[in-house]
Amino acid sequence: MQKITSSEQKTFEFAKTFAKRLKGGEVLCLIGDLGAGKTAFTKGLASGLDVKNIITSPTFVLMKVYSVHHDAIKKLAHIDAYRINSGEDLEAIGIDDYFNDKNCVTVIEWADRVKEIWPKNVTKINFKILEGDKRKVTVT
Repeated sequence: MQKITSSEQKTFEFAKTFAKRLKGGEVLCLIGDLGAGKTAFTKGLASGLDVKNIITSPTFVLMKVYSVHHDAIKKLAHIDAYRINSGEDLEAIGIDDYFNDKNCVTVIEWADRVKEIWPKNVTKINFKILEGDKRKVTVT
């Protein structure tokens, strides 16, 4: 699936709609340059899952876990791999617990930095900056 968005708000809205497809247990690996829309997408995803908290990028804390108000999904684990050296850093804080939780959706920003720890069935989401505020979001 591919979507061209024309603003940060449109990326947010796309993710909010995308959230309706989630059943729980998914790992979403977000890849793209700085400012490409990864955090805007995560905010929209959280909104679509009815997370009540304000979503901010966990750049310095590595991971934030939010409560979700959904029938099957109970948690959203939001991870930022920008400042880490390897997937071992995430394993040290218990990432595998979230990968194996069917009641959790896990989102990893800068996921290309920790490819070695991706579970088998991830959803890869690439963000590419086009001209102006346009972004190409590709889900595979």
